[in-house]
Amino acid sequence: MTGSHLGTRPAAWAAAILIGVTGTGALGGVAHAEDIDHLTAQQIADRSRDALLGADSLHVTSRGDLGEGGRPMSLDLTLDRHGNCNGSVDLGRSQGSVLIVKRGDDVWLKPDADFWKNQVPNGGSAFAAILGDRYLKAPADNPRLRTLTKTCDLNTFQKLVSDNANDDTGTLNKGRKTTLGKQSVVPLTRIRGNTTLTVDVAATGKPYPLRLTLHGDNGADAVVNLSDFDEPVPRTTPARDESFDVSALLSRSSSPV
Repeated sequence: MTGSHLGTRPAAWAAAILIGVTGTGALGGVAHAEDIDHLTAQQIADRSRDALLGADSLHVTSRGDLGEGGRPMSLDLTLDRHGNCNGSVDLGRSQGSVLIVKRGDDVWLKPDADFWKNQVPNGGSAFAAILGDRYLKAPADNPRLRTLTKTCDLNTFQKLVSDNANDDTGTLNKGRKTTLGKQSVVPLTRIRGNTTLTVDVAATGKPYPLRLTLHGDNGADAVVNLSDFDEPVPRTTPARDESFDVSALLSRSSSPV
């Protein structure tokens, strides 16, 4: 496994798209308690940011790309502040996908054949043959998987929001109340140059951001959906006969590649 990109490419893209949608300044500030109908766009954004930062867990799905020569990818993860997560990352264009389960001090990964072929060209096919239909299991603190396991932690997600909260460049507008599925929402749109970000904020209950869409003339076209706030991450982990412990192999290198 020395020299492979296992874990780093999926996690790097996940971090990139989260920075792309949270680093635009649409969310940020101090919460207010007034009725959302009477709040300004910035006040709603403030409330939405605080609601997101207060969540203990959530389900995030995303698809698309950030433009500038990138490729469409998708992410589907349920994660919490304790570093537990369950879901998948798809690198798009037949580049491979990975199922991810992290619970406590352990993480399980199940790459598909395209992942081994494209992301681990040196020895990937041999390792895939060893694994068969089993998950790769390793300690969550393994240096090679550090980027991946950080992405599985809701604290990482929330820190991205907090760190970029003061970026308020561009024009922020409040749209008319509409619906997203069965949920009433208020759309907030920030236009920065030729890039447009729209955040649909729940108009009833806690003002969570439920959907973020990003469009730009540089090819950026991405959608992020947030749901299941404060719902527990599934506790089920792969059985012992469905797993292959490769911690000794993964620990040959002390740093991610």
